[in-house]
Amino acid sequence: MLVQLQLDSLEFPPPHKTNSSGVLAMGGDLRPERLILAYQQGIFPWFSEDSPIYWWCPNPRFVLFPAQLKVSSSMKQVLRSQKFRVTADQDFRQVITNCRQKMRPGQQGTWITDELLEAYCTLHQQGYAHSVEVWEGPKLVGGLYGVILGQCFFGESMFAHVSNASKVGFITLVQHLQSLGFVLIDCQVYTEHLDSLGAKMITRKDFLQLLSLHVDVAPFDLAAGFVNRPTNGLPF
Repeated sequence: MLVQLQLDSLEFPPPHKTNSSGVLAMGGDLRPERLILAYQQGIFPWFSEDSPIYWWCPNPRFVLFPAQLKVSSSMKQVLRSQKFRVTADQDFRQVITNCRQKMRPGQQGTWITDELLEAYCTLHQQGYAHSVEVWEGPKLVGGLYGVILGQCFFGESMFAHVSNASKVGFITLVQHLQSLGFVLIDCQVYTEHLDSLGAKMITRKDFLQLLSLHVDVAPFDLAAGFVNRPTNGLPF
């Protein structure tokens, strides 16, 4: 039986107590303190509109080590073409709003509820949640958002309205984070999209060990050195 989180306590059960699907607990709330504590322990919320809040810590864990990023020849051409412009933290609310329109496989409704959207907007205002925007001319055509703690980026969701837009945003982000010494991109669960870019499975034990070494709770300025970054400026 899943542990029911209490509103008067931020405590989570040990991450290894997940069920066979990777669910650790249910309930609680999405206040910033709980979300930050969850990410510190490798736990993230994922639920649908008509369900309780479920907290996950799957084993194995799907991650990308920045130095292992794979960029295909065709994507290198796209990046050099100057078709897109990539920014960071310029319109977080618009990015997460676009992401909520994309459903994950197996879910009947959006998993980015109104409550979750506002919770991450609050985290963004506090310097923990961040967005990457991909522009084609004046139009926002792709993007992604996630949480930064220490030298780890915890990816949450991405969207694209035109071909390759989300890949351009992700590749640009990873290259930028690698230049800053980041050690880990948490992709949570397997997708073909991220597999093609070099993400791989590691054990939960190894994942949590990396977090213990490289996570802190200081706010982060992702936009510094990133805003209006031209995609043709990458070292390809």
